[in-house]
Amino acid sequence: MKAMILAAGKGTRVRPITYTIPKPMIPILQKPVMEFLLELLRQHGFDQIMVNVSHLAEEIENYFRDGQRFGVQIAYSFEGKIDDEGKLVGEAIGSAGGMRRIQDFSPFFDDTFVVLCGDALIDLDLTAAVKWHKSKGSIATIITKTVPQEEVSSYGVVVTDENSRVKAFQEKPSVEEALSTNINTGIYIFEPEVFKYIPSGVEYDIGSQLFPKLVEIGAPFYAIAMDFEWVDIGKVPDYWRAIRGVLQGEIKNVQIPGHEVAPGIYTGLNVAVNWDKVDITGPVYIGGMTRIEDGAKIVGPAMIGPNCWICSGATVDNSVIFEWSRLGPGVRLLDKLVFGRYCVDKTGAAIDVQAAALDWLITDARQTPPEHTPVERQAIAELLGTNAI
Repeated sequence: MKAMILAAGKGTRVRPITYTIPKPMIPILQKPVMEFLLELLRQHGFDQIMVNVSHLAEEIENYFRDGQRFGVQIAYSFEGKIDDEGKLVGEAIGSAGGMRRIQDFSPFFDDTFVVLCGDALIDLDLTAAVKWHKSKGSIATIITKTVPQEEVSSYGVVVTDENSRVKAFQEKPSVEEALSTNINTGIYIFEPEVFKYIPSGVEYDIGSQLFPKLVEIGAPFYAIAMDFEWVDIGKVPDYWRAIRGVLQGEIKNVQIPGHEVAPGIYTGLNVAVNWDKVDITGPVYIGGMTRIEDGAKIVGPAMIGPNCWICSGATVDNSVIFEWSRLGPGVRLLDKLVFGRYCVDKTGAAIDVQAAALDWLITDARQTPPEHTPVERQAIAELLGTNAI
């Protein structure tokens, strides 16, 4: 069976991570989120998968290639152009526009097909969802999830009648104005007939353009609320919660990699650490070839990527550190996400550590550590107003 993964977006709400990593490649404990989607699709018999790409397209293509090692077949539809310097420049054409482009190239979608957004962890029973879709004679079905009333303002709400036919949409309504607690999860089931309502050669969106059009013309368009695990990583705080959820065992379909060296403490290969001389409280994951110096303190839930260097006296508390990062001696990292030159708090606010001259705090672990006196370090800390970065 055939499916499509939407992977062309720039992921602006997950910056700074998506400056260098496309959103489908964002790692959940070293495994790209899109890889989990491929596993789910294969499990339910969807083994022919189209992926539309644009922003940092080569990152996705170079990792997944033709899909063979994942047990599926993958092809890519690039949305953009090559500039005068020979570089790929992404120009996404909308989720429905991406579907249309593939179909115009050659009629690939010739039977019931599934479309998934490439930025969520899910354990949905796709087989049951497709069966329900067909039983309704639907040309388009939205898989929704019921959330508490107080959370509706964070999502797109789907309003249906008593027969589950879609009547209207509300984009992030207030709690008082919400007409439903069923939210759009970005998981869709379509029949090829839907292409009658998607124009060619223009930017066109599924949620804001195609779906309202289907409601307007009275097409057989339905939504089904299903009980399944759905972890959206559309924003930095969402990603933060996802990592915490995995480490705390709340996300059942994601296993912590590596091996458990002590209760709640997991490591990759060849971590350099003297366990008797560090203070570590799980749950914690430490990637392979990472060095933890004597006197460091790590308080979970926390993730430290591979090839990192945590110096003596440094503290990592409820934080996420990507690969090739270095924390200098005595630095206290509290409620932060460290990615390259950026340090981001759990609300998504970022500090550019390079612009702030924080090379003593976080550098590429492959470089020679900078030399700063205690007075210089204190001066830089005072620049930011705290030494708990």
